[in-house]
Amino acid sequence: MANFSAAIFKSLHLGILLGQTAALKDRLLDRHLMPLGITAAQLKVLKTVCRGDDTAVALCRQLSIHSASMTRMLDRLERKGLIVRIRDAQDRRQVRLALTNEGRALGSVLPTTEVAAMNEFAAGLTSEDLLRLESILEKILSAESPRIS
Repeated sequence: MANFSAAIFKSLHLGILLGQTAALKDRLLDRHLMPLGITAAQLKVLKTVCRGDDTAVALCRQLSIHSASMTRMLDRLERKGLIVRIRDAQDRRQVRLALTNEGRALGSVLPTTEVAAMNEFAAGLTSEDLLRLESILEKILSAESPRIS
């Protein structure tokens, strides 16, 4: 279904609004995460590793981050003592990522921090608004995912 046309596209700013919204969310997360010594971008990497994506390639794919940027991010997280790189026993060319004890400990306090940031982010929305927004975004992603790989 075509929802846009050239005639009305000049007055629609969906892409800009989505980008600005994501940037606002990350700025709020950065502010709330500052006392913990990590950024919103680092949080996304830590959560993705925790969920089982344990290679740089998988993280790049999941988070849409360029491999050079991911390498720098992993270097920073390793220097902070939050992750380790481990050679795969079956395939020595493969490097796996794992949370350290400090990374797991940080993971236990992150939900409280994320909740505070997201409550600030969504302060102007009702519970119904949030459910509707989430449903709409999931619909957009599910319609697009088979076409993008």
